[in-house]
Amino acid sequence: MNNGRLTALIVAVALFMENMDSTVIATSLPTIAADIGTNPLALKLAITSYLLSLAVFIPASGWTADRFGARTVFRVAIGVFVTGSICCALSGSLTQFVFARILQGMGGAMMTPVGRLVLLRTVDRRSLVDAMTWVTMPALIGPILGPPIGGFLSTFATWHWIFLINVPIGIIGVGLVTRYIEDIKADDPGQFDFVGMMLSGIGLGGMAFGLSVSGLDYLPVSVIAAIVIGGMISFSGYLLHARHTAQPVLDFSLFRIPTFRASVTGGFMFRLGVGAWPFLVPLLLQVGLGYNPFQSGLMTLAGAGGAMFMKPVIGRFLHAFGFRNVLVWNAIIAGSLLAVCAAFNAQTPFYVMFAVLLIGGFFRSLEFTSINTIAYADIPPEKASKATSLVSVLQQVSISCGVAVGALMVEMTLHARGSTATLQVEDFRPAFIAIGAISALACLVFMRLAPDAGNALTDRGPAAPDANDQKGG
Repeated sequence: MNNGRLTALIVAVALFMENMDSTVIATSLPTIAADIGTNPLALKLAITSYLLSLAVFIPASGWTADRFGARTVFRVAIGVFVTGSICCALSGSLTQFVFARILQGMGGAMMTPVGRLVLLRTVDRRSLVDAMTWVTMPALIGPILGPPIGGFLSTFATWHWIFLINVPIGIIGVGLVTRYIEDIKADDPGQFDFVGMMLSGIGLGGMAFGLSVSGLDYLPVSVIAAIVIGGMISFSGYLLHARHTAQPVLDFSLFRIPTFRASVTGGFMFRLGVGAWPFLVPLLLQVGLGYNPFQSGLMTLAGAGGAMFMKPVIGRFLHAFGFRNVLVWNAIIAGSLLAVCAAFNAQTPFYVMFAVLLIGGFFRSLEFTSINTIAYADIPPEKASKATSLVSVLQQVSISCGVAVGALMVEMTLHARGSTATLQVEDFRPAFIAIGAISALACLVFMRLAPDAGNALTDRGPAAPDANDQKGG
């Protein structure tokens, strides 16, 4: 295995650990709640506190990596994440558990953007598609594997192992990062934007937290609205602040780059739809079709399988058709496969549902990898850290919005038929159609890409500058 692929694999393993942990406790909440003396509804704060921590601390990741070195920060991030995992396993109360999840989120907030930054600064541009494929799969597979793994460990061992399995993975990860990843720093990282960090942290945290809890039904609507609006006001303040700051913590001037703008805006729409998928499918299978949590988890593994099948062929797709064609047509295909889930009912054969989820996983993975790669096609070396931070922040917000949209559609359907009874299969249909349409409409953004966009990352165009010639940016 060449050094570029080894670097990508090391980063991917760390990101898999982080992405899986964001959902692994979902099926284990009743067991954990009973053990620490609280109720499962209150324990959902553990999920939202993790997401809140991610949203608040991601903006600081780029400057921190430039100042202290990508390898150093990535290694510390893994260590913080593992420490948070140990604290989760040792928690004996709700308060302890929530603070432990916040600590985990602090580590996770650094891992994703800094991991991508490591790839941008160590991997040849022509190898970036292959490297981003490794990094994209954890984001797709982790949330899918999380619930069944959590359910399995809680059923056949104890819930503590949900977090303790991160310890050996983290130790190995720190060793591999130390051995194989270079500690590249920026020559002049500039001053840290503390005011921007506060405004963006409150803004993004408020929006991500408010949208995430909107589907959990344990905070009044007025409180959720106040949190989201407060976050929007704070983030608006950040946008004004950033216009008069030389080194803003989130650099929105990057939107002047067409490939970056298309990736972020089109990717936001696509993730808005796809982000609801891990939330809606288990609910449909368990509440609508009567599957138990373990059966539901096994069914959703089909999506992970589809993502794995994508890995060997994505380079060929992009070489044959180019980024613009792949992004446009694949958004339509992937969105349509999301909408097809609206047709699932008690009479739908198991193998049909499995096939739809499997094929859908393939096309979603193809789209995500293409979106993640084209974002960095034309980023100047000195802007790489800013780009990875901004991409990670907006991805986190889009996923939170996706969950909120999915939950809102189900609630609206339930109220429209004038029922407060148990959810039925029919209540999920409008939600799947809506999220499929939203994802497919991302094609309108990708249509505006130049026909040769991203060609330098594949064999379709002239060679791009080697990342190894850009170090120190």
